[in-house]
Amino acid sequence: MNFGFTLEEEKLRQEVHDFLRKEVAPELIAEVVEYSGGAGPVHGRRIIQKMGARGWLCPTWPKEYGGINSSEMVGFIIRDEMTYAGAPVSLVGATMAGPTILRLGSDELKKEYLPRIARGEIEMALGYTEPQAGSDLAALELRAEDMTEAQATDKGEVEAEDKGDYFLLNGQKMFNTHAHFADYHWLGARTDPTTPKRHRGISLMIVDLKSRGITIRNMTTIAGWKTNEVFYDNVKVPKRNLVGEKNKGFYYIMTALDFERMFPVGSFRRIFDELIEYTKETKRDGKLLSQDLVIRQKLAEMAIELELSSLLYYQLAYILDKGEVPNYQSSMQKMFATETAHRLADIATQIIGPLGQLQSGSRWAPLHGEAELHYRWGFIETVYAGTSEIMRNIIALRGLGLPLPLG
Repeated sequence: MNFGFTLEEEKLRQEVHDFLRKEVAPELIAEVVEYSGGAGPVHGRRIIQKMGARGWLCPTWPKEYGGINSSEMVGFIIRDEMTYAGAPVSLVGATMAGPTILRLGSDELKKEYLPRIARGEIEMALGYTEPQAGSDLAALELRAEDMTEAQATDKGEVEAEDKGDYFLLNGQKMFNTHAHFADYHWLGARTDPTTPKRHRGISLMIVDLKSRGITIRNMTTIAGWKTNEVFYDNVKVPKRNLVGEKNKGFYYIMTALDFERMFPVGSFRRIFDELIEYTKETKRDGKLLSQDLVIRQKLAEMAIELELSSLLYYQLAYILDKGEVPNYQSSMQKMFATETAHRLADIATQIIGPLGQLQSGSRWAPLHGEAELHYRWGFIETVYAGTSEIMRNIIALRGLGLPLPLG
């Protein structure tokens, strides 16, 4: 069995690699870190627009929507190279919302949003989590009232002539990481509060984050990211922004989450490569670290885990190219990749020693402080897009066919 790329895929991979090597500057890398892997407002937007102009941002999409009709394997190769280079890759529009719109959205939504996403002109923020609804998204409560069905006409700013054209949104979201610089909210909201099966009362919609009545309040994570609370106060959302059918949003969000749980491993391989070079150049007690048998053992084990992470990642592309959605397989890859990344940061700090605790900016910090940064970053990666515990449940239920746990 051949696990390598075809000649055409390898040629494109090298072309993307050379492009990113030329375009990715320290200023871009710093902005990507500041904006938690997303395309920040200056350098990040600039490079994704350059990639969009080449059809590389959403390469699998039809040409009419800004893609190049490529295979999923090509898209995965490009994203892996982006992460290795330090370019933004946490792109909600291109890798999560966009693929869902392509499969489930109306023709109007496709024409309005997909070309702009593919050109890198707009970005979205995920709007799932609420104070009481994290892993259990069926518990979300942000209310979207259908003004066709509303009995009252005195709904704040909503005038009688607006009835039938809008949903009226009220409530709160939490940990919406890109909301302070994204253009749109990819939002789950409750449109039927009466159904006893709560997951059947949720709808998915796109909200302009410049809409009147939205308040965004920053929070800071352990990794130093800015994430956000987002408050909705009588926010009007046009009904044309509904994705798919009303009250079926929970199922659409599950599809979008399958796309979100596809983690490129390029950044992990880059850190590993830098760590290897560090051990070849650094001496301790008069001996190169690379000659220490314990360190060699740790690095060999990590090389195996990274190779497995890479194979699980590209397996997802293979499944998608067969026309299937990798359901439990994406949970497998997400869980293994993020836990591998955290183990890598842990091993890096062990090998470096006390200096591995120094943050970026210190002239004494080896590897530009990446070991310390990714040690903190890794905690968050095992939580967002579904905790490792949830991933294991999905693997058990969908992959192994095990029954639901009692209690």
